Amino acid sequence: MNNPYKTLSLTDAKAMSQAAEAFALQFGLPFSVAIVDSGGHLLHFTRGDGGAVGCADLAINKAYTAVAFGQSTADLALLAQPGAPLFGIQHSLNGRAVIFGGGVPVLSNGNVMGAIGVSAGTVEQDVAVAMAAMAALETGAADAWSTGHSPD
Repeated sequence: MNNPYKTLSLTDAKAMSQAAEAFALQFGLPFSVAIVDSGGHLLHFTRGDGGAVGCADLAINKAYTAVAFGQSTADLALLAQPGAPLFGIQHSLNGRAVIFGGGVPVLSNGNVMGAIGVSAGTVEQDVAVAMAAMAALETGAADAWSTGHSPD
């Protein structure tokens, strides 16, 4: 059965994971890295030696959250604060929604192609590792890849 929607491939996921692992070495932490397809299904997962089990779950759920909402989990964190438009969103997705940085959707022409989720370091470190993985995607590989994360 053909999938009428564009999605990340296993090749894409492996390239992203390799880039994330290489970049994460500078932090000296056993990062968990999860890449999901456009439906939120796990394509590739890696956990550094000694990595916390909780980080594995967080990485997978960060990727799932980024696909489900088409936004980075860092951006969702801002929108989920008390009084903000998405306050309470962390209770959605049957408890899988994560509203702190480290989950980034992969977009092509505004369509969600998949996502990456990273967990082990600070929020800033998790986001940096995720962005390093995003850079592994070839710029022209799927029309126009972008991160779905606001630059500021």
